[in-house]
Amino acid sequence: MIFDVALILAVILCSLVAGFLFAFAVVVMPGIGKLDDGGFIRAFQVIDGVIQNGQPLFVFVWIGSLLALLAATAIGVFVLTGVDRLLVIAAAAVYALCVQLPTFTVNIPLNERIQRTDVGTMDDSARRRAREDFEGRWNRWNLFRSTCASVVMIVLVVLLFGI
Repeated sequence: MIFDVALILAVILCSLVAGFLFAFAVVVMPGIGKLDDGGFIRAFQVIDGVIQNGQPLFVFVWIGSLLALLAATAIGVFVLTGVDRLLVIAAAAVYALCVQLPTFTVNIPLNERIQRTDVGTMDDSARRRAREDFEGRWNRWNLFRSTCASVVMIVLVVLLFGI
């Protein structure tokens, strides 16, 4: 029973994170990518500012997804057997190493650097460099995180429904 609750919560929260990353990959970044360099930087700063200012629901979903998955894994190690046990362990490992870790080691540092960029005091060349130093790397890592989060979500749904 406790495992089921933890797994359901992990499915819901990890799915929300996967959807968030997916939306950035296919809508947000391509959308603001059409802006000029200064507009792109400023748009990203505003969007990221909402997240970094501790938007409580976002923080709950992001941190809660990891905690719920870790709880489901810790309980699952004792209540699951065979392939199901391996799947929950693999899902937690992939989520921690391929979604959360790159977020904190790549994407957030890039976000913080772009937040310090003052587009109003930069010439066109400096804005272009700031964008080039940010956009491609951020997008590649976000696509990686989005793909991994989606795989984790699928694995968790398989576990939940015993497919």
